[in-house]
Amino acid sequence: MRQMIEPWRHVFKLDPDRELGDRELAAVCQSGTDAIIVGGSTGVTYENTVSLLARIRQYDLPCALEVSDLEAAVPGFDLYMIPMVLNTADTSWILGHHRRAIERFGSLIPWELLLTEGYIVLNGDSSVARLTGADCSLDAAAAGAYAQIADKLMNLPVVYLEYSGTYGDMEIVREVRELVEQSQLFYGGGITGPEEAMQVAALCDTVVVGNIIYSNVEQALLTVQAVRDTRQLDRENL
Repeated sequence: MRQMIEPWRHVFKLDPDRELGDRELAAVCQSGTDAIIVGGSTGVTYENTVSLLARIRQYDLPCALEVSDLEAAVPGFDLYMIPMVLNTADTSWILGHHRRAIERFGSLIPWELLLTEGYIVLNGDSSVARLTGADCSLDAAAAGAYAQIADKLMNLPVVYLEYSGTYGDMEIVREVRELVEQSQLFYGGGITGPEEAMQVAALCDTVVVGNIIYSNVEQALLTVQAVRDTRQLDRENL
């Protein structure tokens, strides 16, 4: 599964609990993005996840489910991304929910399609921070330490910097970038246009664009080319 995500430089993240018209969905799926991730912190159900997957399947691109609720574990996705929130004292979000999922679904789990993400949640006002009790008062050194736990101690395929709704501190992102050697570095949060997308793409392996889709889809679409341009600059500088 690591091989599947390696080409992902730009990803759109769609929330099953939010409305998106057919025209906007078509534009997102035909934008040239590398993949779609389906997921959200609240209001995600089996029914709205099935409905969104059926609509996305009209288009030819990889589609992953970020499993945040056992009730919304829907078959038919290309990949299942399993978050572990590293910077929380509540171990339910590190191992507890995962153990219960294995006890409940055991032999039904498509292990070959699972990929684990080491989440570092950094916006204390976000739904995911409140839900998981994440300690978001991290400086660059602390965030870098968590990233190294995921990268070097746990050997996770993904380190995910989650700012969820606000644009992140690029000094923290830069520190994490310098320390992560094996994991693929994802960033999500507060990208509202191409300039921010390019800044993040210069530091991270994968840029995740989400909220702006629902308020200004035209700006969201511009982030695809911005990330592509950053990739071309990287190649020219090799």
